[in-house]
Amino acid sequence: MDDQLTLVQTLPLILGGLTVAEYVWRPHVPNTLSPRPFLHPVRTLAGTTVTEVMPPDHLHHLGVSVAVPDAGGANFWGGRTYVQGQGSIPLPNHGVQRHHRWEAKTDAVLAHELHWIGPDGTTLLRERRRIAARPVDDRAWALDFRYALQNLTAEPLVISSPGVKGRTGAGYGGFFWRARRGQNNVKILGPDVAGEARLHGSATPWLALSASGPEPWTLVFIDIAAQRDPWFVRGGDYVGVGPALAWEEPLTAAPGEGPRRRIITVVADGDLGPRAIEGLVEAVAASPAPREA
Repeated sequence: MDDQLTLVQTLPLILGGLTVAEYVWRPHVPNTLSPRPFLHPVRTLAGTTVTEVMPPDHLHHLGVSVAVPDAGGANFWGGRTYVQGQGSIPLPNHGVQRHHRWEAKTDAVLAHELHWIGPDGTTLLRERRRIAARPVDDRAWALDFRYALQNLTAEPLVISSPGVKGRTGAGYGGFFWRARRGQNNVKILGPDVAGEARLHGSATPWLALSASGPEPWTLVFIDIAAQRDPWFVRGGDYVGVGPALAWEEPLTAAPGEGPRRRIITVVADGDLGPRAIEGLVEAVAASPAPREA
């Protein structure tokens, strides 16, 4: 539903002369979707799009973004809010992530400060975000995504999720990638394990989506900093992956503090198997981290 995105401002991520992703740093979407910067389209080196934005099943899924269903009572995920005992209901509690200032803008690195603003106009969190495109080999590149949140209020700020509030398996929130299935079949793989049932809620060092069909691709999500957040993963009604900040327990940030996270996602052409995926993980782990912006 890309035609619903108007009046946006974007910047490309470029590797070897190829635009591998577009960063929508100033979006224009309905308030009920919790407006926030996002990456879309993200492409393989061969040009296959591997993200989806505002799909009919979940309009609030915006490509690759940082989205939290409850931060200090504000909905930064979009859509309905889960209320214990009532289920998911529409509430006027949507926040917005607003660009504040750039810290770096190059072909392959984008870094900026964002403010997370609640529905009453209060700035709840400051975020520093750094996104870098890194070469891997002739079939793959890597998206190195870091973010650090800082509580700007005078009181402890609680980050929560439907999983914390009693909805089993719904501990989503944090970095989230909505993938484009298209006409492909998608497998979910991990180290010596496969399938959504076994990997959903696990804390494996990496998790991969491998899509076979007319436009094959593979995404490998690497917990490069060994943060051990449980994986939220879906492969049935839709395809999406994200390491969860608050799976079953809330995350409480003291004033001036907050979570810092880093995840590297390898974007590869082809329907890769476990051995090839392990090779990509090893290659990324062995490569030097890019210089800080």
